[in-house]
Amino acid sequence: MSLDEAAKQLQQIHAQLASEGGGKDKHKATAEPQEVYRQWATFNIADELYAIDVMQVKEVLRFTDITPVPGAPKGVLGIINLRGNVVTVVSSRTLFHLPDHEIDHNTRIVVVEFDDQEVVGILVDGVDEVLNLSENATERAPGVIRDDSTRQFVQGVCYREEQLIILLDLDKMLSGFKQMSEAG
Repeated sequence: MSLDEAAKQLQQIHAQLASEGGGKDKHKATAEPQEVYRQWATFNIADELYAIDVMQVKEVLRFTDITPVPGAPKGVLGIINLRGNVVTVVSSRTLFHLPDHEIDHNTRIVVVEFDDQEVVGILVDGVDEVLNLSENATERAPGVIRDDSTRQFVQGVCYREEQLIILLDLDKMLSGFKQMSEAG
């Protein structure tokens, strides 16, 4: 093969790689940052949509009878037996400083694990769905929440189809609940 033929063949290879998106452009495409998504379990409280990291949700139960515990702090509704394990059930409405709500067919107990070891049931008005939300679509929580005990566990907000979703930090939320229940 002559030098001219080799040069033509090399040009053809470069042209083919360029048309296929290969070569240097291919390396640039893989170096671009990928969009990161997180999964969130959403639930309703007082007609607002909230979300927690789905990895902390153990299961969602239909409402079942809760055995009251004498002397329990405000907001602790009692305990349930979940396959031989005792689970404390707390009121999300008490935590959010909202009035009580009548139990209906939508009421659920979201069983969560927080603090890498504790399992707690959170009574919510209803559950919605599991969403994949882009971290780029998440905004910091607005500074309009005046109640410091609530603001500390709002991790951020996100809009989906014009609906506001309040993203909660479960560990901070339930730690805040512990502090609140110990005080009152």
